[in-house]
Amino acid sequence: MNLDFIKGVVVPIITVIDKDENIDEAGMRAQVEYCIQGGLHGILAFGSNGEFYQIEEDEMKRGLKIMVDQAAGRVPVYFGIGAINTKKCVRLAKMAVENGAACISVLQPMFLKPTSEELFLHFKTIAEAVPETPMLLYNNPGRVGYGLTAEMVDRLAHEVPNICGMKDTSGDITLTEECVRRCRDVDFKVFGGKDTLLYASLCVGAVGGVCTAGNFMPGLITDVYNKFIEGDIKGSLEAQFKLNPVRLSMDAASFPVAAKDMAILQGRNVGDPYLPSLPTAEGPVLDKIRSAMAAADLL
Repeated sequence: MNLDFIKGVVVPIITVIDKDENIDEAGMRAQVEYCIQGGLHGILAFGSNGEFYQIEEDEMKRGLKIMVDQAAGRVPVYFGIGAINTKKCVRLAKMAVENGAACISVLQPMFLKPTSEELFLHFKTIAEAVPETPMLLYNNPGRVGYGLTAEMVDRLAHEVPNICGMKDTSGDITLTEECVRRCRDVDFKVFGGKDTLLYASLCVGAVGGVCTAGNFMPGLITDVYNKFIEGDIKGSLEAQFKLNPVRLSMDAASFPVAAKDMAILQGRNVGDPYLPSLPTAEGPVLDKIRSAMAAADLL
């Protein structure tokens, strides 16, 4: 199984929709193209900022086919899975592979509080349904309510052959480092999941990051990665410092609307978020976002 492509800055791409909340094909193609031209190394369809929890399966299939077609092999397209039900996750995994996804990324089930054995079997069952396709674990305790432990990641990495990496959005750099340390003997690919910690994640052995910032500042977020890989450690850190105020300004908006807000401020037509979310209204929150983007030369 070739895992060489699993690296760099992957964007959890925003899902561009029309007024009827159907995926806008022209807008989606334009967003894919913007990300590729911006130098990103991969596209994650239907991640958290892609509002996966809002989208029906048939629409996911249509959207994935659009993204794969537009990417045209220039960068890999990953597919995000966040369903609670194992059977549904298996169905989505098979659909994704059949329609061109190079890799799947699976979030731990939200709302539930599974035991370690239940969680292990959930991930193992999904991976074994698509044994020739790489699978990443997606650890997002802030949204799910509990996190993956280093012990769980270690077991999955060593016992399930195609579970080959993870995205760690815990914000706990020690956990990121431990997953790298414990699983390095099987070349386990760890991505940082916090844009503000991309530099720090690379320092402890991550292969890259899955970064929302790619939707509106691809040049800056890839600068952090590219400079680090080239050995320009000081330049990488300076790029991280330039990026952080912009990324932190998003936190005052309701999740996940800020990424679309920022793209719209740049004059790009990416549509509204799915209801019940609404675009951020004019006022202090949007003013702070606009000011941070202007200071980083993004407007």
